[in-house]
Amino acid sequence: MVCSHSEGLSVDLPEHARIAFLLIDGIGDVSVPRLRNRTPLQVADTPTLDAVAAAGLSGLLDPVEPGLACGSDTAHLAILGYDPRRYYRGRGAFESMGAGIAMAPGDIAFKSNFATLDPASGVVLRRRADRRFEDLGPQLCAALDGLRLPSFPAHAVSVRYATEHRCGVVVRGAGLSDAISGTDPLRDNLPLRAVRPLDDSEEAAHTAAVVAELSGVMRAILEAHPINAQRVSQGKPPANTVLLRGCGSRIAVEPFQALHGMRACMLAPTKIIAGLGMSLGVDRLTAEGATGDYRTRLDAKAAAVADALAGGQYGFAFLHVKAVDDTGHDRDTVLKVRYLEAVDAMTRQLVARLAAAEAAGRGRFAVCVTGDHSTPVVFGDHSHEPVPLALAHLRHVVDALGGPGAVAASDLGPIPHPAPSAAQPPAEFAGTPA
Repeated sequence: MVCSHSEGLSVDLPEHARIAFLLIDGIGDVSVPRLRNRTPLQVADTPTLDAVAAAGLSGLLDPVEPGLACGSDTAHLAILGYDPRRYYRGRGAFESMGAGIAMAPGDIAFKSNFATLDPASGVVLRRRADRRFEDLGPQLCAALDGLRLPSFPAHAVSVRYATEHRCGVVVRGAGLSDAISGTDPLRDNLPLRAVRPLDDSEEAAHTAAVVAELSGVMRAILEAHPINAQRVSQGKPPANTVLLRGCGSRIAVEPFQALHGMRACMLAPTKIIAGLGMSLGVDRLTAEGATGDYRTRLDAKAAAVADALAGGQYGFAFLHVKAVDDTGHDRDTVLKVRYLEAVDAMTRQLVARLAAAEAAGRGRFAVCVTGDHSTPVVFGDHSHEPVPLALAHLRHVVDALGGPGAVAASDLGPIPHPAPSAAQPPAEFAGTPA
């Protein structure tokens, strides 16, 4: 089965069944030679995900359309029932709202990277100065927040740290348009792009000038920042520019509950997904230790989503996992297999907690597992391959796992973070390069 956003995700569920929707970012892949021409998902030991697939409806999903290598933002919109061709206005607003910046009509926003620029040539040497930027990113964002633009003093700028190497940037003021290009060259070792208007309006031309100056002012602040002087002295690439990309404004859509008849919540520490959910009127959940990167507490995520559904106020709970996508971008075959196995352990905990709630009469539940796009380790970027989709009644998943007794005995403790460098790789990896 191949589904698209226009067909929707349909299965015969009782009206009162509450849905735990697990989205594994970047789950799809292609055949990998070092895995004997299998995908990481085929190699990974995933008994719980296999049980969900065996217990109900399963197949393949093209989130937006067949053959499209989509981004997480457009894919999530489509999966949640909103045609991105109609509603998408750029990813910047999602990232910035998720990072905690309030947006009003007329504001524009960017999903932005801390990057490394060669000032002499204007070439972006590294689009991600450092993916592990959780300690330094907030400090650099504090230095940029509230900066003034000499030629445009009426415009205000807000900057907040998001996740890993990213930040949200919002510009406020009269006469702004989101119909402009960004500065991101999209590949390492290419020149920083000039901002240009994408239509003939006066607003777009004005905004291009504002953002071009913003880019320059940010570079000047970062070049002089002590953090970058220290990084250079340590032989590390400086975070001396901010790549401004995905210019967008806040979308105006029918709320999720009005569209689907279910009150929804979302646990998504990744700021762009959190901001997207906020734009749809989806309540935001938090969980201790949930970070949206490799360090995330998967067990805490499972517990928070199970508690939200069992509490009775939500009919739909969306759980986003980012780390699998990061392994694809990092081209780490071993780590992708390991994180898929860690996600499987999280899914087992989610099933066990929901099964206990169902046995206690706190509701009936269903489980859906899918992805937003493929991130093959051999490419290091999003690709067009479809992603798995599985949807089943919880009780059928429990039966596939060996029955209530087996599920009740599940370990609900912390799920270790995969450490492939310290582990003995299985036979599939033996004697092969990373």
